[in-house]
Amino acid sequence: MDIKGEREDVRKRMILIVDDEPAIARLARARLIQDGYAVTTATTGAEALVSIDEDRPDLVVLDVMMPGMDGFEVLRRIRTSHDTAQLPVILLTARTSDADKLLGLHGGADDYMTKPFNPDELSARIAAV
Repeated sequence: MDIKGEREDVRKRMILIVDDEPAIARLARARLIQDGYAVTTATTGAEALVSIDEDRPDLVVLDVMMPGMDGFEVLRRIRTSHDTAQLPVILLTARTSDADKLLGLHGGADDYMTKPFNPDELSARIAAV
């Protein structure tokens, strides 16, 4: 119940972390849970697309370099689907070149962070998006 005595049916905002490196996913997940988010994870692009379809996250933190379908392809599919075109996506990747950053941002990413990363900065960027 809130202060006015009305029932509060607000679900936690859900974030999907997509990364094939377990240590990165654990670090990001721990920080985001601490921030009060519900967090799910995927280790491949294909898993990410299934999770997006089934779980409807509020934001995706997406690695670029993954086996099989890379993050740029996942981002392209997110942006070309009517149901997910507006889904916020933050790329979190070891690819640090300006060309990669521009590819990600021009491809529709809402933000681009490089690894290694500061969990506090990730938290701030999620809050901004």
